[in-house]
Amino acid sequence: MMRKLITQIAAVLLVPFLMVTNVFAQQDSPHKLVIQVSTDDARTQNIALNNAINLQKLYGMDDVILEVVAYGPGLELLTTESSAASRVTSLAMQNITFSACQNTMDAVMKKTGKMPVLLEGVQAVNAGVARIMELQEQGYAYIRP
Repeated sequence: MMRKLITQIAAVLLVPFLMVTNVFAQQDSPHKLVIQVSTDDARTQNIALNNAINLQKLYGMDDVILEVVAYGPGLELLTTESSAASRVTSLAMQNITFSACQNTMDAVMKKTGKMPVLLEGVQAVNAGVARIMELQEQGYAYIRP
């Protein structure tokens, strides 16, 4: 009887310690964020890029994993037609991942007869929305400016 009581008391005292340990373990891993860009509004696109830069400044390049996913009208940000082309190319070299929606690219090709040309450092993904979902399933936080 006494042994059972001691075991129960030990368990009650140990649970908070395990919870605190888990919180600290989570803080050691890098932060992860996916940023959605689905508008061709230059101001909103600029805010998305600023969000990524500000997070890298705050946490450091090694402590935050960032991915910008563009689809629909937002795809333009990641093409050679973008007014922010040099900025995107530069950020891609600074550990920010840029993903362009292949579905959107195919739709543009069908409509205009021209395939959008992606900037250097930009990867194509099958579907932008699916990519965002997959990243969230991997524990990424999500924002859409």
